[in-house]
Amino acid sequence: MSHPGPPSVGPGEIPPGATLLDVREDDEWAAGHAPDAVHLPMSQITGRLDEIPDGPLAVVCKVGGRSAQVTAFLVQRGHKAVNVSGGMLAWEAEGRPMTAEGPGPAAVI
Repeated sequence: MSHPGPPSVGPGEIPPGATLLDVREDDEWAAGHAPDAVHLPMSQITGRLDEIPDGPLAVVCKVGGRSAQVTAFLVQRGHKAVNVSGGMLAWEAEGRPMTAEGPGPAAVI
């Protein structure tokens, strides 16, 4: 018997009012991220649980694997969270807005 993964939505289906939680590492975030996203790397989640925003969350990484793990972790702890399937690669492919923390155009790395 297989277990279903965490709830997932595409970049264009993020629930209204949800905070976009980007769990990629610092270099990935700096290269390009959604303008209104909150950055909290997966590797730091357990030590920074008090920094997870209240309310619904849409969790994103590069392709959706890390964010699926974080989504499952957060749902188990009572958070209302969905995984953004396809991650920032899908976000970028859909032409959604992105910004970078340095010179040059925003890009997903």
